[in-house]
Amino acid sequence: MSISVETFFLAPGAEGTLQAQIQQMIAQGILSGRFRKGEKLPSSRKLAQHLSVSRITVTLAYTELLANDYLESRDRSGYFVSENAPEPPEFQPHLPRRDTIDWSRALGRKFTGGAVPQKPQDWSRYPYPFIYGQTDPSLFDHASWRHCALRALGQKDFQSLAADHYDQDDPLLIEFILRHTLPRRGISAEPGEVLLTMGAQNALWLTAQVLLTQRRTAAVEDPCYHALRDILTQSRCHLAPVAVDRDGLRPDRLPKQADVIFTTPSHQAPTNATMPLARRQALLQEAKEREALIVEDDYEFEISFLRSPLPALKSLDTDGRVIYVGSFSKSIFPGLRLGYMVGPQAFIREARALRASVLRHPPGHMQRTTAYFLSLGYYDSLIRRIGQVYARRRKVMEAALEAHGLGVVGRGVFGGSSIWMRAPEGVNTAELAQVLMKKGVLIEPGHSFFDAESAPTNYYRLAYSSIPSEKIPAGIAILGETLQSWHDR
Repeated sequence: MSISVETFFLAPGAEGTLQAQIQQMIAQGILSGRFRKGEKLPSSRKLAQHLSVSRITVTLAYTELLANDYLESRDRSGYFVSENAPEPPEFQPHLPRRDTIDWSRALGRKFTGGAVPQKPQDWSRYPYPFIYGQTDPSLFDHASWRHCALRALGQKDFQSLAADHYDQDDPLLIEFILRHTLPRRGISAEPGEVLLTMGAQNALWLTAQVLLTQRRTAAVEDPCYHALRDILTQSRCHLAPVAVDRDGLRPDRLPKQADVIFTTPSHQAPTNATMPLARRQALLQEAKEREALIVEDDYEFEISFLRSPLPALKSLDTDGRVIYVGSFSKSIFPGLRLGYMVGPQAFIREARALRASVLRHPPGHMQRTTAYFLSLGYYDSLIRRIGQVYARRRKVMEAALEAHGLGVVGRGVFGGSSIWMRAPEGVNTAELAQVLMKKGVLIEPGHSFFDAESAPTNYYRLAYSSIPSEKIPAGIAILGETLQSWHDR
């Protein structure tokens, strides 16, 4: 029996190459049971004509399916569904016609409702995307990353790709972090004091789970990284927001009952404030007197194009009370989702066990690819290139902001990728963002960074990591004009 060519069609807007789409279309037909073993497929010429694609595209798709045993070729007869093709399920699951579960009662806990800002997935199509935390494809070294990924796929590295390492990490990547990354922050550590994570956010979650209980109190900066507040809220600990000033977290404002202190001393999120050395030492002393632990999120320290950052808080710690969190996702690309944390072995041992129970370890191939990218010098070249470009963009942005009289609150003394802004009183930047989006300008409203009970509505963040220098003045001009019309209405 032959399968009619009319049963084949390419879905509009489908992702992937035409060859991949054809392969997926046929494979799904077999797996769903629509195409059965022994049935003949249309000839490559007929299917190509029907789909309006080249014949070689269909032939390559058939060849790939042949290699994977979905199809078989018969001399002078064409392609057929293979006798060894995967078996479709014997029955179709019966789906209920309506959901009869009362999920308001069935859910043991709720994780929605957090203060996560909404960022358009198609941000790159906007003319003026002042969006934080996204990568600029023009700056990334695709060829070198591809070289490292292919090397990690080689026979020599097969174990790092295919083996289940359970709770262990790639020794090459750990070695690079110990010998190159941490010394740049003044930190010395042993292999048993480092744990790889799925980004800094995962590190913060692991830390909260290990250190906090419903009876313990977490002190957190206000404003702070919105995802951290969600993590701490979910841990059900007592949350104590501490307002920051131009130098970051104030040690003298810490609550007496603080058990764990979360801070971003080198580049406060989101204000960009840098904590001076004297205040860092005072924070360590306050934590010692309270017998509290400190979690240091050292994001963006690599992007220091103005001057070298101060030593990490962890490097000043002589008591073992600082847990250090770092990430490669900000400096390489955000989709990498690879971070690390450094702490005493007793803490890392528990965090490793928790990670193993949830996700074992970050993907081995990604770890080994990153290890090669770092160790072969590509990473340092990328950081230098990013620093040079960001320095130009920041200079252009500062000039444009000054020209339009816009209120700058925090710039970051050593670099970074964003500027913390304040709009005039009475401006709701969430509403402002919606108006600007229609004009092609994307900004990040600041209310999600603040403690909900006292959140101001007139702060926002402008990033220069995702927008070329030549587009910055026009985007800032639209922002300035919109704010002026807002004031005049």
